Amino acid sequence: MNTNTESGVHIHSKTAVLDAAWLRQLCLGAGADDAGFVEVGRAALVDERPHIEHAFPRTQTLISIVLRMNRDNVRSPARSVANSEFHHTGDEVNIVIRKIVTALERKNIRVLNPPMAFPMEADRWMTERMWLVSHKPIAVAAGLGRMGIHRNVIHPKFGNFILLGTILLGAEVSEYGKELDYNPCLTCKLCVAACPVGAIGADGHFNFSACYTHNYHEFMGGFSGWIETIADSRNGKDYRRRVKDSETVSMWQSLAFGPNYKAAYCLAVCPAGEDVIAPYLASKKEFADEFLRPLQAKEESLYVIRGSDAETHAKKRYPNKSLRLVSGSFRPRTAKSFLEGIPISFQRLAAGDLNATYHFTFTGSESATATIVIRDGKIKVSAGLQDEPNLCVTADTATWLGFLAKEKSLPWALLTRRIKLRGNPKWLLAFGKCFPS
Repeated sequence: MNTNTESGVHIHSKTAVLDAAWLRQLCLGAGADDAGFVEVGRAALVDERPHIEHAFPRTQTLISIVLRMNRDNVRSPARSVANSEFHHTGDEVNIVIRKIVTALERKNIRVLNPPMAFPMEADRWMTERMWLVSHKPIAVAAGLGRMGIHRNVIHPKFGNFILLGTILLGAEVSEYGKELDYNPCLTCKLCVAACPVGAIGADGHFNFSACYTHNYHEFMGGFSGWIETIADSRNGKDYRRRVKDSETVSMWQSLAFGPNYKAAYCLAVCPAGEDVIAPYLASKKEFADEFLRPLQAKEESLYVIRGSDAETHAKKRYPNKSLRLVSGSFRPRTAKSFLEGIPISFQRLAAGDLNATYHFTFTGSESATATIVIRDGKIKVSAGLQDEPNLCVTADTATWLGFLAKEKSLPWALLTRRIKLRGNPKWLLAFGKCFPS
């Protein structure tokens, strides 16, 4: 056995084992506010492991790091201040993890640092996930926090005013972190009250579509919609009829300085974390008056899909905010991405009291079978054909995906038998209402 304790590297049977204390100090010295380690084989990361190993097959350990954001910047109703904080801290995360990787590589340790966020593998858009690593479950497994009902990691000390980074390490570590045995989330529901599009339910339900459509309007899907609006406009006057001048300037700003989040109010109002909680405990009313009410009172445009739960929520709760009806960006390009994507685009309020079972059989360029059950405002997608269906849909895969993308006509597809229905077509209409686009 060859041991080099000064460098923090121990060699056992030609396998590098890094001293956990030494590695943690390396991370903190590089600028991280906290760091944790988790073995790649941890059961909690079983869904993440194939993606990790595809990105870096040598991975044995995941290093998760935390950097703090400045809280009052994130809380500001002036979202330029909040967005500047997000971008600057994100850049710092990438700088810190690169410093750590550089130090480890100088010791001949194989290591890789995926970006904190963008750039991503954009060629995978609507076929498979674009990001190499999901930072949140790794941080949770490493003991750096737990997920709140707003789907953000809450650090026990810094709260949710953090950004995360991950390093893929081709070595073992002498000691790994454990998940926190409690959740810092207070379930105070301030994030529920703050979200202008109702993405966070009081019962813990999360409407991904609502959050994505509004908060990420100037990212990916919303950007594609803007480009199509330009293409569809007859001239400048027609374009200005469709898009406000302020929206054009906002899109330019996102292109020039980095995409801007439209809300992220759930982060702004969260009182959890040792460093954050004192004002909330001193007076919940004063805390809400200072941090929640200004966001609720802010006059702004909310981007929602027509017929969506977000539209219903915004009309009811925020008459002071103007609605901008936009098209959905869910245009899957494979049957697999369609089946994986519909649970996150499902609208439970729009579904109403629908109780139905659907069989889908895809043929042609891609073959697949699936059962989709919608009941009690919930959706379940299962492989194979199960139970007695209300409607059977047999479709050529390319035709079905073209129909979803509004590139092919459903009547034409039915007449040419590229899409075949067995059962009352009303069930297909009811299905479509659950996924407004």
